[in-house]
Amino acid sequence: MNKIYFRNDYSEIACPEIIENIAKYSQGHFVGYGEDEICESAREKIKKYLGDVNCDIHFLVGGTQANTVMIDAMLKPWEAVASVVSGHINVHEAGSIESTGHRIEPLPEHDGKMDPEELEKLCIVHEMEHMTDVRGVYISQATEVGTIYSKEELLKIREVCDKYGLYLFVDGARMGSGVIASGVTLREMAQIADCFYIGATKNGGMIGEAMVIVNDDLKPCYRRLMKQHGALLAKGFILGIQFDTLFTDDLFFRLARHENELALYLKEGMKKLGVRLLCDSVTNQQFPIFENSIIGKLSEKYQFEVWEPGDQETVIRFVCSWATKKEDVDQLLSDVRNLIK
Repeated sequence: MNKIYFRNDYSEIACPEIIENIAKYSQGHFVGYGEDEICESAREKIKKYLGDVNCDIHFLVGGTQANTVMIDAMLKPWEAVASVVSGHINVHEAGSIESTGHRIEPLPEHDGKMDPEELEKLCIVHEMEHMTDVRGVYISQATEVGTIYSKEELLKIREVCDKYGLYLFVDGARMGSGVIASGVTLREMAQIADCFYIGATKNGGMIGEAMVIVNDDLKPCYRRLMKQHGALLAKGFILGIQFDTLFTDDLFFRLARHENELALYLKEGMKKLGVRLLCDSVTNQQFPIFENSIIGKLSEKYQFEVWEPGDQETVIRFVCSWATKKEDVDQLLSDVRNLIK
């Protein structure tokens, strides 16, 4: 039996519109390394959502590459980046930041988010020259547990960054979901962050992240650093086709809205059944808590990720994607209802 898939939001190859356009261009010939006309068209379409901001846009294959290259660009050898302990760079990227000679300075997480007061205390402590100099701040929108930063919360972190001369970098692997849930637009993000990226891999794309660099200090030689890290794709036009498609007729946001709506529908259904949740996620990831015996039975029919295992209870993660069907969510809720009777 084929299991119903709630494991992640990148298990499908790509949305049909992208597949169709890649097929359409398959016999064409294009300049490499993102210097083709399709990539340029994609950049211009993205810039329409960013407003009156002077930015560079680069296309990278995945989030780990995007994070590693940008943080390496931000920091001198003695400088560090602040991240909450649950941040993707601190947990799920196999020491990629450390491999470039930079340190991650961890901060407590509050439903996945960074507290600006704790960030300021970290900066004060690290003013001593025998310690790393905190120069970068890494946050995610949406966070690892599906929560989001409001505009007000982002501005408070921005204030600390301005006070201590820090770069603010926003991981946007799930930026589409984050925009729909938070109401913080790409235009506003471009006004707040020094750099951020827009993820396609987890929002209907085959592969690809679009790095938006707003701060002029980070723009020079960025492509050289991409090349050094193996992140400058020869067939860059494959990435361009995807972003050009996603930013036509609001497709990027329509896909994100679909996954968020189904995830919230799933959350409300779980709450009505009395299922506890790890946190109040408002995006496409939901984290219910079940007795271990129930999890074993659910795994017979569904694909999901074990998030926090425990002796008696375990937190698991259900993720909705652009391709998730409402009938699959209804089936899951029905099965949960029968299991917890």
